Amino acid sequence: MLSGKTALVTGSTSGIGLGIARALAEQGANIVFNGFGDAQQIEKLYTDVGQEFGVQTAYHNADMSKPEEIAALMQFASDKLGGVDILVNNAGIQHVSPVEDFPVEKWDAIIAINLTSAFHTTRLALPGMKQKNWGRIINLASVHGLVGSAQKSAYVAAKHGLVGFTKVTALETAQTGVTCNAICPGWVLTPLVQKQVDDRAARENVSNDEAKRALLAEKQPSGEFVTPDELGALAVFFCSPAGAQVRGVAWNMDGGWAAQ
Repeated sequence: MLSGKTALVTGSTSGIGLGIARALAEQGANIVFNGFGDAQQIEKLYTDVGQEFGVQTAYHNADMSKPEEIAALMQFASDKLGGVDILVNNAGIQHVSPVEDFPVEKWDAIIAINLTSAFHTTRLALPGMKQKNWGRIINLASVHGLVGSAQKSAYVAAKHGLVGFTKVTALETAQTGVTCNAICPGWVLTPLVQKQVDDRAARENVSNDEAKRALLAEKQPSGEFVTPDELGALAVFFCSPAGAQVRGVAWNMDGGWAAQ
């Protein structure tokens, strides 16, 4: 379905981003990967995805907190694979602390990577998408783009901001072939969430499995983690003809979290 299209997925060397990149590659999209990690492992990852799905893949290590590196990433995608047809803004970091103790530099970094980076990639992708009269922008917000949680002020602020930015982008492209939507996952067992599970297990002196169950029981009524594969399938739907009039939504896939 996406043969001949190029998708750029930020933060795609693991977790949700990798799941979405694989789902888009399975539909024939060429993939530009981005993220941190061991250089050899990343090379193997993007080479393997390319071979598995018969698509072209490339990788750029842009730091998504730096506008000049984001511009270099977008130029790389254009030079290497002809531009960005599908933009998935997924890169994100987290820090947990009460507002009065929240480190200023952590606030600035979370806002830069989780919110401002999406502005920079979007503003640079839109001219090419409008020229082709086809494009898909998918912002990975979070259920925290819809509700709050204590001690996550920067993350919640960034994700609420991303949902708002999604709506404005959707309105500005409403009469074009470009759509913009947000996906709002609940708990997904990514490395970011696994760290929270590990911390909880250590703090409460319980097993990792018990810590997972306790984490889910607090917020996610299904008692099950959302998977990167499920999120990838939703991203594919947004890119399909059936998603052409889905514009400006914040689609939560959260096991019932926001329904409470």
